[in-house]
Amino acid sequence: MLQSIKQLYGNKLGASDGDLGHVKDFYFEDQNWAVRYVVAETGSWLLGRQVLLSPHAFSGSPPAGKVMLVNLTRKQIEDSPAVETHKPMSRQYEQEYHRYYGWPYYWEGDGLWGGHEEFSDFGPASQFSTR
Repeated sequence: MLQSIKQLYGNKLGASDGDLGHVKDFYFEDQNWAVRYVVAETGSWLLGRQVLLSPHAFSGSPPAGKVMLVNLTRKQIEDSPAVETHKPMSRQYEQEYHRYYGWPYYWEGDGLWGGHEEFSDFGPASQFSTR
């Protein structure tokens, strides 16, 4: 089901062990307009730190107006590589980020998610439009 990404701004995010924060923004890949990362505002538990969440982290379609669940713990997110959201995303940072979580690189392979079929129809890129 296609869903407008505009409806997701501000949605609450939940880690496997508690509240995570809310959706602040999205990073898109500029060749096919796939969502590559959700920018999460973590609020007070990480002193306002913003973190990136790959579509690999999400468990299924987000229900409208409900908490979007992430298959990560708060500790994993807290220990993830820091990102400077005011700077362009570097490939070096993306490699470090994907290695940290053990996820495949989306830029390798033929599929939308790095040639891994299980991710071809998974995550925000296949479920959300930018309209």
